[in-house]
Parts: sequence; structure tokens; C-alpha cells
Amino acid sequence: MALPLEGLHFQAQAARRSLSSRNPMKRKTPAGGVMDPRKLLHLAAVIERGSLVKAAKHLAVSQPALSKSMDRLESDLGIKLLERGPMGITPTTFGELLYSHARLIREEMDLAEKRIQKVEEGHARVVTFGTLPSLASSVVPLAVSRWRERHPRVLLRVVEKVQVELLLGLLRGEFDFIVGQTEFYGFWEGLKQRVLFRDRLCVFARPKHSLFRLAELSWADLAQFPWVCPMVGGRQRTVLEKLLASEGVDLPQQLIECGSIDFTKSLVAASDYLAMLPAHSVTADVSEGTIRALSITVPALRRNIALIFRERSPLDSVSRELITHIEAIGGDLSSEHPRVGADRGSATAADR
Repeated sequence: MALPLEGLHFQAQAARRSLSSRNPMKRKTPAGGVMDPRKLLHLAAVIERGSLVKAAKHLAVSQPALSKSMDRLESDLGIKLLERGPMGITPTTFGELLYSHARLIREEMDLAEKRIQKVEEGHARVVTFGTLPSLASSVVPLAVSRWRERHPRVLLRVVEKVQVELLLGLLRGEFDFIVGQTEFYGFWEGLKQRVLFRDRLCVFARPKHSLFRLAELSWADLAQFPWVCPMVGGRQRTVLEKLLASEGVDLPQQLIECGSIDFTKSLVAASDYLAMLPAHSVTADVSEGTIRALSITVPALRRNIALIFRERSPLDSVSRELITHIEAIGGDLSSEHPRVGADRGSATAADR
């Protein structure tokens, strides 16, 4: 489910705090000591099991050695991490914070171990990446078909989510990389991005929609009709709200929220519903004449599509080759925007 925009700042701050010391190398602490990643893994085991005895058994170390490890970690940091009580061991606020780092370190180590094991056993390489629904319906399939010719044995996993969920999944290590918008990127540390191509959003309607009979269109005109939009938090929904607000117009009374590009296009083609969609996602539909772009455009309807990945997890040659194809296909499709009002000879300067 897409996250509401009003909750984004909280998520970003939490993610930033969680990533501030993600490097699994030993790091200097404020107290001048050294943070040992092994002790962080010990901390995670203790918190998860609520007992030094159970954690020691799981880690295959002695209970006194584990107790000493925790005491040393608290001493190095100069803060209390664990509370010992009759109901077992529970983390303090600082313990919970450090536990989030420990889990990330452990997950990265587990992932590295699994990848090494697959290579040793001769298993196919696995590439997992996330992308937006609009890209998954157009650019990505075409790019994958080209890329697959050179990499028939690589297991490819493609997951489509909204932008915020893509970023959170990338931070959690669920994806090798993501292809999405540059929006919200600056909220998180530990990520790098590279713009692949520049796309544009257009407002689409069925070819016989009454709006095509108007000489000039305003957003107030468009708000009189029902709309189908992405879930709250999607860029299209955000842009629509801002554009309508700039003209003092409320959101349409009839509004459907949907995360499916195919459903959106089908509904627009069969009714008076309007939708704001990326141009590359409707190239075939426009060519077939099932939907058509309305002659209204503003700078806010342009967006950058970028590759985003974890700074400490550089991409291998297989992933880079796939990204090269996505960049090429995206650029090609984005250069073939529907001619806004072309049959009336009134394309805007932005369309020429």
C-alpha cells in the first residue's frame, strides 16, 4: 500500500537515522572506542531471544563470553543498551536503535553468503530490481527482451511498487537497484542515482470525449469530469492536486484510486474518466486510437526517470547491461510522445 505523503517525512527521518552507521567495518564511537560488527550481531541475537543463555546457544558461544561482549559494547558506546529484568532482557531506546543497524548488517552478510553459495553450486545469477507500474507496463518489458538475448540463464525478478515503497525496499536490501522517479530521493542517505531519461505526463481521454470540442482547456474544465489516479502518494496524484489548487479548484467529486496502468487505460478508453499517465506507457494505445492526449501541458508534467542503488553495493556488469537497455528504450519511447491536438494542428511548443 502506498504511504500517505504526510507520513513521508517521518519515514525519511527514520530511514536516515537507521542508515547513519550502516558500514559494517569497525567505527569510532563518540566515547572513542571501537564498534565491532560482531558485537552488533551478538546484540541482535540477545534482543531477539530475550535471554543471554538462549542467545549464547544460538551463537555457539559461552554465556560468560556473550555477557562480556555486551558489557564491552555498552562500555565502548558509553550508553546502556539492555535492561535485565525478571521477564528477561529487553532493549533500551538506544538498544532498539542499534538493533536496526545490526539487522541490516546481518541481512547483508546473509545475502552475500547465499550469493556465494549459489555461485559455488553452479546456480544461475539472480538479479532483483523494483520499478514503477508505468515502467513495468512499457519500458521494462522491451528492455528485458533485448537484455535476455545475452543472459538466458540469469534469473531476473522484477517487482513493481510505488515510489516510496521502492525506496524503502531498496534500503532494506530487497532490490539490487530500482528504476523510478527522482522524487523523494534526497530524503535518504546511502543511496546514489543517475538519471536515465526524461519523460512527460499527459492527460488522456477517450477520442470522442467532449473535452476535445473545447478550443482551450483549463484545469477547472478537467475537474468537472471523473478521474482515475494512482494511490495517494503517487506523483500523478500529487501533481493533479497542485495544479487544481493553483486554480482554486477542488479535486473531482468522482475519483478512483488505482495502482494498475492497464485498468486505468481500459477505464479511460471506455468512459468519460480522465487519467494522467506517462507518455511512454500509452504509446501503443495512442497508435491504436483507443485513448488520446488532451491539449493541456505545464512544466510540472515533466519528470526524470532514474537508476537508484545503494552506495555500498555497486552494480555488476549484468545489471549495468540491463540498465543500459532500460535507458535506451526509455529514451526512444519518450521521444515519441503523442502529438497533443495534432489533428487540429495545435501542438504546443513543448510538443515540437
